[in-house]
Amino acid sequence: MTRRRSGSLIALVIAATGFTGVAKADDVATPLGLPPVPAKILGTAAMRSLGEKLFFDRALSANGTLSCAMCHIPAQGFASNQSALSIGMEGRSLRRNAPSLYNVVFKQYLFHDGRETDLVAQVWGPLLTPDEMANPGIGPLLERLRKDPAYGPLFDAAFPGEGPTMTTMGRAIAAYEATLLRGDSRFDRAVFGGDKNALTAQEWRGYEIFVSKGGCSACHRIDESSALFTDRSWHNNGAAFRRRQETDAVRVELAPGVVKDVRLAAAGFSQASQRNDVGRFEITNDPADRWAYVTPTLRGVKDSWPYMHDGGMKTLEEVVEFYDNGGGANPALDQKIKPLGLSTEERAALVAFLRTL
Repeated sequence: MTRRRSGSLIALVIAATGFTGVAKADDVATPLGLPPVPAKILGTAAMRSLGEKLFFDRALSANGTLSCAMCHIPAQGFASNQSALSIGMEGRSLRRNAPSLYNVVFKQYLFHDGRETDLVAQVWGPLLTPDEMANPGIGPLLERLRKDPAYGPLFDAAFPGEGPTMTTMGRAIAAYEATLLRGDSRFDRAVFGGDKNALTAQEWRGYEIFVSKGGCSACHRIDESSALFTDRSWHNNGAAFRRRQETDAVRVELAPGVVKDVRLAAAGFSQASQRNDVGRFEITNDPADRWAYVTPTLRGVKDSWPYMHDGGMKTLEEVVEFYDNGGGANPALDQKIKPLGLSTEERAALVAFLRTL
């Protein structure tokens, strides 16, 4: 069974077990600049409390060394500044960077390639992937939780009479993740709150570029009364294709922030296990989706470096320069991406604006 089929099966199983999502969540306020949070995901305070414990619990990995929070670090925008590529089971470098979980409850497509559409089902992807938390199956993990005396009262409070199941565990973690909201920024107070002094002149200039000359808002959308800074779709900006052209070597992270391209064949190692990363194409098999990735939110973007699906850009300045130069030319480049012709002052203003989100 392929990973994609496995994920679909998990979604079906969770749907079949009766997740109706009728809980109220009056105790969670929606920050300025965000749409209402779906109450069916937020659940109850007891669900969110259980989900938070699960999110930070290393016991959820096969050998007790990894938790969700180790790739999605609260102080680092619920992403990871420590490595370009996520670090998985037994120190393995994964293929992609850990995306920020800010406002993940609003996402229509999850993961960089959008392979999952259900936040509750998504939980099980990293738990079962061999390179990530590496649980060999669902049953043994649930059995560990059933035997853990610390979890019994928490599951009873959150899901009376149900205990640990695929659905209750997924609902609990999703409920906690739904509280990872990022809004009420200086941008929100200026644009949605009417406080024009919340942004400096340079930041206002950056905002103007963002929605006009820069064309950024074509994908990182700002709506009339809220802004998620994503169109919930996917695009080929050329970042992946450019790396493909740069080298046929494998990117290896030797230490946090120290990345080297290594020609494994020259060193006597086989590259047979290295998978080429062609983005959304891996899900749809549509040639138009080659090297396309889901548009990330820009909320809290100053905290969630490095950037792009592979963490290939360390600073916002590099990102703005990349787009100013028209992205990475390739046959499937999104038509929205073209050279911008920004001046040095305009680039700096755009970066200053991004830091306000």
